[in-house]
Order: sequence, then C-alpha cells, then structure tokens
Amino acid sequence: MPSTAEIIRDAESLPVEERTVVVDSLLRSLNPPDPDIDRKWAAAAKRRLEDLRSGRVKPIPGEEVFAKIRQRFAV
Repeated sequence: MPSTAEIIRDAESLPVEERTVVVDSLLRSLNPPDPDIDRKWAAAAKRRLEDLRSGRVKPIPGEEVFAKIRQRFAV
C-alpha cells in the first residue's frame, strides 16, 4: 500500500480537472451530501437572489466587506 506522501505526490501530478475530482471525492467521504440540507441551501440562495433583484436588500461590494474584515481582525 502506498504511503500518504506517495498518494499526495501522485495526486499533485494529476491535471487540475482530475485533482478536483479527487478532492471532491475525499471531501464527500468526510462529509456526505445531505439532500435535505442541499434543498435548504438552494432555497436560501433563491430567496437572497430575489431580495437582491427586488431591491429589498442592497449589495455590498466585496472590497468593502474584506476591508471591514481586515480592520476588525487587525492586530
């Protein structure tokens, strides 16, 4: 059986598309998908998109969000 280091080395040599398949498979083995949770996330995303499109909420530019995060956690 190959060592962990060998498996990682072999995986890193794969094309990016194949590495994403390996990563996705490994993550799914740690946290299997739950269709109920997936439906809830999809519903939340649709509500948020509707809120943006209707003007009920105002989008905040990503640069502004990250600037606030950097300020908050600056040492």
